[in-house]
Amino acid sequence: MRIRVQATIEKAFREAVAEGVFPEISIPASHQVVCPRQEAFGDFASNLALVLASKARRSPRELAACLAERLDDDPLFNRVEVAGPGFLNLSIAPIWWQKNLYTMWEAGDSYGDSDVGKGRRVQVEFVSANPTGPLHVGHGRGAAVGDSLARLLKAAGFDVEKEYYINDVGNQMKTLGSSVYLRYLEHFGHKVDFPREYYQGDYIKDIASDIASREGDKYVDVPLDLCLTLFIDAAVRYISHSIHRDLQDFGVYFDSWFSEKVLHDTGFLVKTISELQARGYIYEQDGALWFRSSELGDEKDRVVRRSNGIFTYFAADIAYHRHKLERGYDLLVDIWGADHHGYVPRVKAAIKAQGYPEDRLRVLLVQLVNLMEGGRPAAMTTRGGEFVTLREVLDDVGRDAARFMFLTRRCDSHLDFDLDLVKSQTQENPVYYVQYAHARLSSVFRKARDKGISLADPGHIDVSLLNTPEEIRLLKQLDLFPCLVAESAIALEPYRISYYLTELAGQLHVYYNRHRFVSDDPDLTQARLFLADVTKRVLHKGLGLLGVSAPDSL
Repeated sequence: MRIRVQATIEKAFREAVAEGVFPEISIPASHQVVCPRQEAFGDFASNLALVLASKARRSPRELAACLAERLDDDPLFNRVEVAGPGFLNLSIAPIWWQKNLYTMWEAGDSYGDSDVGKGRRVQVEFVSANPTGPLHVGHGRGAAVGDSLARLLKAAGFDVEKEYYINDVGNQMKTLGSSVYLRYLEHFGHKVDFPREYYQGDYIKDIASDIASREGDKYVDVPLDLCLTLFIDAAVRYISHSIHRDLQDFGVYFDSWFSEKVLHDTGFLVKTISELQARGYIYEQDGALWFRSSELGDEKDRVVRRSNGIFTYFAADIAYHRHKLERGYDLLVDIWGADHHGYVPRVKAAIKAQGYPEDRLRVLLVQLVNLMEGGRPAAMTTRGGEFVTLREVLDDVGRDAARFMFLTRRCDSHLDFDLDLVKSQTQENPVYYVQYAHARLSSVFRKARDKGISLADPGHIDVSLLNTPEEIRLLKQLDLFPCLVAESAIALEPYRISYYLTELAGQLHVYYNRHRFVSDDPDLTQARLFLADVTKRVLHKGLGLLGVSAPDSL
């Protein structure tokens, strides 16, 4: 409806220009039609008079009054008013909200989809946890954000691919292999001095036990430097399998898993650094190679190869992002932990140095999750060593609750995850609140079938009977869905969907408690079942965008 309102307003202005009422001027992109916060201000508000006043050589209120006079005769509007310095407040005639139900129903499962992305290729890279331990709860939040964002982008007409970057090179791998080796020796009764900087979680013992069960004690007397690769490879396989399993149980699947080793083994990293050096972006100092990132927006230059000849992680990231860009993506979306905020300028600098605009990369930072139980920090098993694993949360509250809760706030805001709340079946539990709305509507249709009533052909349903304030509010909320999906995708903000669904569920619950869907009036029953059917579809579609199920009963 908002798009139709904006087009109607702009058409009225162009007609006024054609009639010589206003000078020949174009409508700028700054013209916005928004939904006012207060119902008293109408359904939509336009700032067209404000953004055109100076060019039209009229005061904003005078221009708005002229437009209001023209729009007042349009059957689309029930009321048109000039407000404040020159805003147009517009109320839609109820019949248009009612008739819009047909459009929603005809769209079926595609309602909410759009082509705003125009097929542009987007790669969303997320989670990308080092294969040195299980996924923790922070990775879970990043996984929910990344996967839901990819679903949103696809619904908005983008061509989306999801990628997991495997950091399987460097000192962390040596530390991992060494950690497992020492636990392996312990498994066979050897006393070892286990360094504090080694990986402490119980999963390291599990990996060592797994190796022992397959290989026996054949490496007990083998020096670490002669078998380190074996222990690294075994650990990476074990942990990667665990990560795959946890993500699948969380409903997250990737189109590709990219190994950092590829950049080293194919020479792509060396080639990238050499080309940047030839272009003057890399210089040598004290035996090390430095990237001139300070000239491209970063606070200082960065080392890409240490004086010992070892490339830094940043060097690999430069090559990795070049590799991604050369695959032809129009936009790269990286989802990182909030502790990587200082990393953003240097990666953008690397992109500019390679001849690409820096806005080809968008970085979302995911803040910490505070698990709460009984009003206090949750005391969970922390098999990860010093963190709570995603698996523990999944086992405790389930996939739906975890995903929905991770998406209830902007990803760059801290999140308090109340374990007691998400396990309760109350309206304070946001995921239960929304899922219950869908289940309630499923119950409505079961009860209707029990009475021998089924939804008629919508063409024979009198939608004008949907005229209570609660019905009009529901129709307005349903109408918002397509624009919300498109705008959430463009803004890269999937949390907006959870907000929307919570509001829609709230309106449904209010309606359910005040009105009967099935009554002795057959025409009214059909109209309300029609409304229930479309509302149920939108709840199902919205929950699907979050990767959350829409149960028919709870």
